[in-house]
Amino acid sequence: MEYLPLGKTGLKVSRICLGCMSYGSTKWREWVLEESDSMPFFKQALNAGINFFDTADMYSAGVSEEVTGRALKKLGIKREQVVIATKVYNPMGNTVNERGTSKKHIRHAIDASLHRLGFDYVDLYQIHRYDATTPMEETLEALTDVINQGKALYIGASSMYAWQFAKFLYLAGQHGFASFVSMQNHYNLIYREEEREMNPLCHVEGVGIIPWSPLARGFLAGNRRKEDKGETIRAKTDAYAHGLYYQDADFQIVDKVTEIAKKRGATNAQIALAWILHKPGITAPIIGATKEHHISDATKALEIKLSEEEIQSLEAPYQPHPILGHS
Repeated sequence: MEYLPLGKTGLKVSRICLGCMSYGSTKWREWVLEESDSMPFFKQALNAGINFFDTADMYSAGVSEEVTGRALKKLGIKREQVVIATKVYNPMGNTVNERGTSKKHIRHAIDASLHRLGFDYVDLYQIHRYDATTPMEETLEALTDVINQGKALYIGASSMYAWQFAKFLYLAGQHGFASFVSMQNHYNLIYREEEREMNPLCHVEGVGIIPWSPLARGFLAGNRRKEDKGETIRAKTDAYAHGLYYQDADFQIVDKVTEIAKKRGATNAQIALAWILHKPGITAPIIGATKEHHISDATKALEIKLSEEEIQSLEAPYQPHPILGHS
């Protein structure tokens, strides 16, 4: 396993991050694994050298955080050995203040997340989305309070427009607030709009990029079909993915991935991850794992060095997309 600093911090994270959205309760999503079925993936990840785990309060309505915390404790991991990230923004109740990034919601949300995780701090506390109903200064002040209280070490953000993120960075510097050290954005071979503004902004500002859905929610694995979406439970039921992908050019990109994978004796996932690991400023793509080979594919991708010709071949079919993943 390789390790890099997260942005300009001294925090070292594995180049593969295990996304824990897949672990929690089937009551939330059909494809989610229950706790007993999730445990082997945490063990496999740790054995592979992965020290970076990402979850969110909304995943399985909080159960993902519970499963993540219990799994790491059951496996005998010391808190200093792992990097735990979670997020705030999405509704966690039915009333108006149980959502967003206001001072009130962040105050309650961080305590609730720590209670579910069973830890007294998280390494990285991220705003899951930009909250247009709350002043940016208020959000930054609330997140700075979280750090000053010792409940988080660093703060990060997720999908938004580059101008919004740039303004957050500016305001943090202007007012002496804690600043974002990472950006968790939607980025993969099929969706490359982040290359226009967000990725270059992060690169020049020293913000670590930890992309979500680096395999396009499994689309790049090559088992999706336009007519019926595919055979897996997630392929058939993941309505969010159905709105992100499935353009004709998307399938052409998958064909290129498959072609190179066959030539190299690799899997589609290994090639798609190798591509994203080659891109400037990428710290650690966040992978989901519900089958044993998912984690081994990710770690093997670190060993694959794509040629310029292969990269150009993979990128050639790309067609611009509307902005996707901010909601």
